[in-house]
Amino acid sequence: MDKWECPCGYVYDPIEGDIENNIPSETPFEALPDEWVCPLCGAEKEYFEKLD
Repeated sequence: MDKWECPCGYVYDPIEGDIENNIPSETPFEALPDEWVCPLCGAEKEYFEKLD
């Protein structure tokens, strides 16, 4: 599963998920709810870029 980076530097790692925001581990970025935002800066998913 791919990692995605926010412009603020936060990296969403699907292996870890986002437990603080009720996103379980092994949740792919594409499966995140539309209302999910960066836990650090509040940026929406559309601003994230896939890491190589």
